This record gives sequence, structure tokens and C-alpha cells, in this order.
Amino acid sequence: MSTVYDAIVIGGGHNGLVTAAYLARANWNVLVLERRYIVGGACVTEENIFPGCKVSTAAYVNSLFRPEIIRDLRLRDYGFEVLERNPASFSPFDDGRYLLLGTGGPADRDEIGKFSERDAAAYGDYEAMLERVASVLEPTLIQTPPNVLHPSLADLLGMGKLGLKFKKLGTSIGEALEVLTGSARAILDRWFESEELKATLATDAIIGAFAAPSMPGTAYVLFHHVMGETNGKRGVWSYVRGGMGGLTQALAKAATALGAEILTDAEVARIDVKDGAAVGVTLADGREFRARKIASNVDCRLTFETFLDPRSLPDDFVAEIRRIDYSSASTKINVALAALPNFTAYPGRRAGPQHRGTIHLCPSQDYIERAYDEAKYGRFSTEPVVECTIPSAVDPTVAPPEKHLMSMFTQYSPYELNDGPWDEAAKNAYADRCFDVVERYAPGFKSSVIARQILTPRDLEATFNLTGGNIFQGSMGLNKLFMFRPVPGYAGYRTPVKNLFLCGSAAHPGGGVMGAPGWNAAREMLKAK
Repeated sequence: MSTVYDAIVIGGGHNGLVTAAYLARANWNVLVLERRYIVGGACVTEENIFPGCKVSTAAYVNSLFRPEIIRDLRLRDYGFEVLERNPASFSPFDDGRYLLLGTGGPADRDEIGKFSERDAAAYGDYEAMLERVASVLEPTLIQTPPNVLHPSLADLLGMGKLGLKFKKLGTSIGEALEVLTGSARAILDRWFESEELKATLATDAIIGAFAAPSMPGTAYVLFHHVMGETNGKRGVWSYVRGGMGGLTQALAKAATALGAEILTDAEVARIDVKDGAAVGVTLADGREFRARKIASNVDCRLTFETFLDPRSLPDDFVAEIRRIDYSSASTKINVALAALPNFTAYPGRRAGPQHRGTIHLCPSQDYIERAYDEAKYGRFSTEPVVECTIPSAVDPTVAPPEKHLMSMFTQYSPYELNDGPWDEAAKNAYADRCFDVVERYAPGFKSSVIARQILTPRDLEATFNLTGGNIFQGSMGLNKLFMFRPVPGYAGYRTPVKNLFLCGSAAHPGGGVMGAPGWNAAREMLKAK
């Protein structure tokens, strides 16, 4: 095996694999180094958790992944297949009613009309507003942001073109700015009156963020969850057949078919620098590899404070890097079930509409606010916000016959607890609270549980090298988006170290299983001299 490459990619998550595949497609000699036994980063399927189950350990649904990448890399030829979810969501309530959303058009309006005729009439206009904003913001996902500290002529022209696009919004420009900067609650309260609808929508504004829907910045997280598509259908989320690893395994096959090499169990200890330029990496086991270019798919704390000596970097850059907020309060719980939940509001043990999409167990925005209030003082929520998916209801390949697999993405469980460590007792106490929430809406759920895996923010950090357990590799607030991500002056995937690039979620456009950071970074690496 060669030890001198055109490029080395640190981290075999989905973005790193995208970068590697595009570079290999350009006939570069590429090496991917993955710390774990399996490629995919937080987007993996693991079969060693529950016997007979294919568990999407961390990431669990697909929509944001760029269709251009699927086409360019021919991922469907390598086994990538998405399964649409219909309906998109199911929200049961304590009074026995429920809300199904995402079936489209009149069906959505009829469902919302059970709670508010006014909201049913407004929902189409709300979606149209999001479409208008998306028409301006979505194209920026696959653009290289400008350097705002030292703009080139091309940067200035790019900013001018973006300004013209915003201008075309006319009076809708205020909506776009609010989506970028405002709180989800302010927007939802203005559009709707039904708490049942608002709570269902608000959960998308806080998943993965240590924030309540009343806080600035949550509107963009809400919007971030409606930008994707499945098979050309905007806003439709899907399961990947065989689990989320179906995507990253297809990426790995595409990359290796193009000539890239992938090493697993290859933990990077150091990025080697000579005369201010990255020249290679050294692994924890002492192996050394050299390359003309290095791309880091891990977060900025690891890249600049662990793999590099921060004293070798500009002081102002290091100060900005240290201001990145990695706060997280999300715990992922994977559950093997003997039977599907039987919801009081929508009974049934066979897979039905109530099982296929995202199950929102969250009756109101105030419920979310109360859950957050406890976490901000270092306690996990007494009544957590629980968002469930049951991929086996759509994809029977992920669980044995007559058995099922549930993913629970829950809020709020802070990284630091003020009354003790995140030991097994604390983890189980929090998971029990989440299970109590499900039991309230689906009596008998707890007795159907065969096994469970609990991944607190500390477990997410330890398993997937995500600082603080933050699934976005850092805050997605306005001060850390587009030309400010990861820090002003370095949003173009380049870093203060020559030949060192960022290709992961730490770079624009941020977190989510999107692939855009990896694609954009590869383009910049190919242009770099």
C-alpha cells in the first residue's frame, strides 16, 4: 500500500466519503482514515447491538442528502435505496385525538381542521412561505461562502448576486431574515392557533439543539428540516433500506470503485505540518502517511486543538475556534421491540399510518419549554420531548420477523449533570422517563421492550468523536452559518494551515446527513494549487 497520496481524508463519515469519492473521480490518489471499525461516522448501520437487527445507531432518517451526489456517484448502483414515509408524522394527544401530517394537500388540511379550521386554511400559505425562502437559501448549500474578512473580487460578486436574490423576495425578505435569525415559536404562534399543530412542528426546531423553540436561531433549525427531498418530492423524509449505513456503504463502494483506499481502525493522533503546510498524518499506532492535501471531516476542536498544536495557529483564529458552542442535550435510544406500540389515540398492532412516520410525543410548546428549563440548570427533563421512528414498519429488513426496531431521539439531557456523573444509573433513569412518556400514549409499550441502547451526549462524543455530543459539529446559529462557519475569514473550506481543508459538518452548510460540505470541499481542493 502506498504511503504517499494526493489527498488524505480524516474521518470516514458521509461527508468524508463524499470528498474522497469526488477527488478519486478526478483521478487523485486518495486515502480515507476512519477511527472506528466501520465507515460511516454517525451515519451507520450496526448489526452487533441487538441480535438480528440492523440498527441505525445515530442518524436515522434521510432527506437532506444532495440528489446531485446520488446521481454523480451512481449510489443506486451500489445498493442505496430510499423508502418514502407516508404519512410523515403522527402526533397522539392526551385527549385521545391525533394529528397525521405529510400525506399531502387536502388530507393535511383535513387533519389540521380537526383542531383548527383557521390553521387548516393557513397551512398552505405557511408552506408557500417556506418555499419562497428556500428558493433563495437552498442554492447557497452547494456554494462556497465568501471570505468576509479579505473578500476577493469573486467574493464581492457572489455577495452581490446573493443580495439580488434576496431582493427578488420583495416584501418576503422579512420572512427570510426571520427564518435565519428568529425563534420558531414566534413564527409558529403568528401562523397558527392550535397547540397540537404548533407542537408537532416545533419539535423539528429543537432536535439536536440545546435550545427551546422560543430562542433565536431555532427557526433556521426548523427550516433546515424542511429543505430536503426524497425522489424529487420536497420536504419528504425517508428511511434508507437496511438502515442509514446503506448510504455510507454505497458511498464507500463508489469511492473504492473510483480508486480511493479506506482504512478502518485507523485513529489519527496528529496532523503533521512542515513550514506552515500540512504534509501528512500520524496515527495513534505510529503509522505515518504523507499527502499533498489533507481534508478533515472531524470537528474544529479535534482538528485545531487535538490534531494540531493551537500555538502554531494565529491567535485570533484560535480564539474564534474556542468560541464555537458544542452544547448538546440530545440522547438517542435504540429499542428492540416484540410488538409495535398500540396507541390509544389510533389503536392497532399491525403497521399502519401511525407507525410509518415520525411519532411526536409532545403536546404543546409550553411542554417543550418546561423540558428545556430543567436542562439549562443541569438536570435532565422530568418529562422529556420524545421523537420516535419505527423503520421496521416500512422496511422489514431491519428486524427479525414479527419483531420491530424503534429509534428514539430525545430532549433534554445535558452533557453535564449538576448532581452527579452520567453513570449507568443516570442513563437508565433518563431512559425510563422517556419510556414512561411513550407508555402514556401506548399502554403496554414497556412490556414489549426486548432490549435498549442508550446514547447520551457523552456516549455520542465517545463513540462518534462529536465534541459535546453535538450532532451538527457545532452550533447552527446565524453567527455560525454560511460565511461565518466555522469562523469568519475561513468559510471557504481552507484553514490557516496551507493544504489543510475542512470537509465535514463543521464547515458550510453545517450538520445533517447532507453531503454538501464534503462535495463543496472537494471542489475547492481540486481548484487549490
